[in-house]
Amino acid sequence: MARMIEELEDETGAVIKYKRHANGRGLVAPTARVAESAYIEPTAYVEADARVGMDAYVGAGSWIDKGATVGDRTFVGANVHIGAGCIVGSGVKIGSGAKLGENAMIGNGARVERDAQIASGTVIELKGAAAARAALATPLRAPRPQQRDLRTPRAPRRAA
Repeated sequence: MARMIEELEDETGAVIKYKRHANGRGLVAPTARVAESAYIEPTAYVEADARVGMDAYVGAGSWIDKGATVGDRTFVGANVHIGAGCIVGSGVKIGSGAKLGENAMIGNGARVERDAQIASGTVIELKGAAAARAALATPLRAPRPQQRDLRTPRAPRRAA
């Protein structure tokens, strides 16, 4: 059986211990939170304080940087870099070779094309999401009750 703990050296020479995720055998930092149902390819990395949701897939050679969040049922293709502090919603599909800059936000259900370069701080949402959000923020008006004119009495109904 393969080792569950791997020791790797970072660019400063410090040794960092990663554990192998049970589902897919990808390398996960000890302080990262990865759902058991997520699949992390063996050559993928999930850095410290990152989170990966249920049924998510992280492709080979991908790297989820410090503090990034990947939502439930999200597909991350091969060789993708998700920058530090990024928030990727649920049901997102990120094509292979894409690079998301620091603190980028990708809305639920959005698609990021293959080899896309997303700048730091960029917000991507589905078409119509802004209109839907505005509609939800608008308070509902209650229908006006019909008022009877109390000055004139109703005529009694006659039996047929």
